[in-house]
Formats: sequence, C-alpha cells, structure tokens
Amino acid sequence: MDTLKKISWRYHLLQIFLFVALLITADFITGSVLKYFYHRQSGGWDYRTKYSIEDTKAAVLIFGASRAQHQYNPTYVEDSLQLTCYNVGRDGMPFFYHYAVLQAVLKRYTPKVIVLDCEYAVLQLHESSYERIACLLPFYKSHPEMRHVIELRGPFEKYKLLSFTYPYNSLIFKIADGNRPSAKKKHEDIKGYVPLTGSLNEPIKTIDYTKPYQLDPVKVNMLQSFISDCKKRNIKLFLVCPPYYINPIGTDYSLTITKKIAAENKVDFLDYSKEELFLTSPQLFDDTVHVNNNGSKIFTSMLAADIKKKLK
Repeated sequence: MDTLKKISWRYHLLQIFLFVALLITADFITGSVLKYFYHRQSGGWDYRTKYSIEDTKAAVLIFGASRAQHQYNPTYVEDSLQLTCYNVGRDGMPFFYHYAVLQAVLKRYTPKVIVLDCEYAVLQLHESSYERIACLLPFYKSHPEMRHVIELRGPFEKYKLLSFTYPYNSLIFKIADGNRPSAKKKHEDIKGYVPLTGSLNEPIKTIDYTKPYQLDPVKVNMLQSFISDCKKRNIKLFLVCPPYYINPIGTDYSLTITKKIAAENKVDFLDYSKEELFLTSPQLFDDTVHVNNNGSKIFTSMLAADIKKKLK
C-alpha cells in the first residue's frame, strides 16, 4: 500500500511538473512570436517608440506627449539649425516615458540639443500616469537602463516581466496593425511629427489656473534628473511651453514649478502659451491645446529661430 501511495504521489508530481513546463514553453514561444512581430512593425506608435529608443541618432530631439508629437515639425528645425532632428514625442505619455526614452538614447549617443515640451499639469499626480508606461514593457529585458522607470508601474512588475508574453498582452492588436502592408502609409509621419488638420472656429475660452493641485514628487524628481543628465553630457536643453488657445487667469501650477526648477538649474525656459499671434488666431488650432499643421509651421519656425539665437 505504501509503495502504491509513493507511486501515486510521484505520478501527480510528474503531472504538475509537465504542466508547468508546458506553460513555460507556451509562454516562451508565444512571447517570442509576439516579440518578432513587434520589432518588424513599419508604422504606428510602437514603431516610433522603437525607433526613438533604438535607432535615431538625430542631433536634435523633441520630447513630450501629444503636444510634442503634433506641434513640433522637425523639418523647420533642420532648416534653421542645419542639424538633423527627430520628434520622439508620443500621445498621452507621462513624464516617466520621456525620461525612460532619454536613458535609452544616452546609452547609444549624445544629442547636441534636446527640446522638452512642458504642458499644463505635466507634474500633476495622476495614478493613470503609471499605467500608461505599459508601452515600454517590451524593452524591459533588453534595456536595463529603463528598468527602474518601468518598475514604477507596481511592486510586482519585475516578477510579472519574467513572463515572455506579458509585455505584449495589451499590444496584440497594435502589433497586427503595425505589420499590415499599408501600415507605413496609414501611420505616415514626418520624422516623428504627426500633423493635425482641423481648424477651430470659436471664441477663446477663459480658464482659471490660480488653484494649485497635488504634484507628483516622482515626476518632480524625474524632471530634475532629466535636466541633470543633459547637463552632465553637455546637451543644450530647452524647456518649452507651446501655444494654447486659452485665455488663462493666473499660471498653471506645474508651469510655475517647472520654471522655478529651470531657473535654479540655469536652463532656458521658452514660454509661448500667451503668444498674442496664437491667442487671436483660432484657425491655427486643431483644438484648444494643439495647433494644426499650419500653426505648427509658424510655431516651430519661431521656436527654431529662438533656439538658434540661444545657441549663438
């Protein structure tokens, strides 16, 4: 009887072992397939993220969320500065994303100039900010310089990332779209810049920005680190607030703090948020916080001219 029990116990143990081995093998195969197709995308957000992290060697880089991606046209920067330029901005991304991309860039090379877009509320505490950096999960294993940023998503993130499939769980449809033959044309961009074509036709709105809100100390510290890392590599950094079609009462709290940090670190802060030309020209905007392609031409040319003066 004891012998039969031992055989039964060993049999069940073998079953468990084989089941776990099957799961690990399936996870590895599925993850490897998804990884292959992720890296062969020819267009879309994830393609541009990969290019920003692993490929671009442009002398001028533009960082930021949607207000960076849709408002800074590298063509006009290149024409003015006679330096190559790429827009590494990505829609909806918090400051953590920008800092992680910077770490990957600096591991490969040193740009001459970096422009960091500083929008209203950029330093505000939002729990969703930590979830949004999920788009960086595919780079966790291959880019150790980014891991401390990715691990901000939660205390168990590094254990979840032992899985080969986990980094791509939420990206399957994007990977499929990015691998379509028409992906490059469908997601066409101009060196990372994605133009907007809408045109506003409405009176300007007045918004009260006098009330402070809770800042995210991690974002504030990361902004300090972003500036420090650029200074260590002798990169000329410009913090920039582009135009808004908003009549503000007071100054946004994040903007106030960012300007203070810039001044303390002797970094140029270029503020176009109250530029009269834009405040009186709704036709230059796609919506109240994004200029359209025509507005981008004027704004980027204006910014490039100001940077050129500063570099001289």
